[in-house]
Amino acid sequence: MRNTKAFKDAVAQTLAELARLGVTMRPGAVEDIIESNMGEVAARLRIQERSAWRYFDAAGLAESIAQHHKEFEASSESAGVGVPPMPPVDNPELALILAGVPDSLVQTGGDLYAVIINVAVNAWMAGHIHGEDGCEGCEGSRGPSGHDWNERMKGITAMSPDITKWFDRDRWTAALHDSGFSIERR
Repeated sequence: MRNTKAFKDAVAQTLAELARLGVTMRPGAVEDIIESNMGEVAARLRIQERSAWRYFDAAGLAESIAQHHKEFEASSESAGVGVPPMPPVDNPELALILAGVPDSLVQTGGDLYAVIINVAVNAWMAGHIHGEDGCEGCEGSRGPSGHDWNERMKGITAMSPDITKWFDRDRWTAALHDSGFSIERR
């Protein structure tokens, strides 16, 4: 199904409608939704998938997707979900995390998934520790040593990371290329 002109046109139309509605989605996610929906239409109507295209409505699908996004955002905001605390951009711990990306690429042989997971987990932990004082439910988990963010930052700063280096896009990109890897848009 994905190799047909109808499918490619449907994806392009849906992405255009989503952009008009102010919703950004990865093309692969839209492809998955369209493939699933068209398969479901064909199965329910007991017709071939190629015949189901006459029922496709890019604007309607985009409206539905946009509505789901709005509902999710509203439910997440009201439940306090989806907005993890992040450390300030000039945070020395965040600089160390960024500094580790080129080395991590080398260590994993260019496994970008492993690198992204490592960065995400470390950034999440740094953000959680930074925002812990305002984190409901964290009070009982501090243990005897606590989670003193200021002490943690003093310890990291004592390691003397070159913080500004890792927040300079050109220097970071040069370090990435020096690792033997690069990220290129297809």
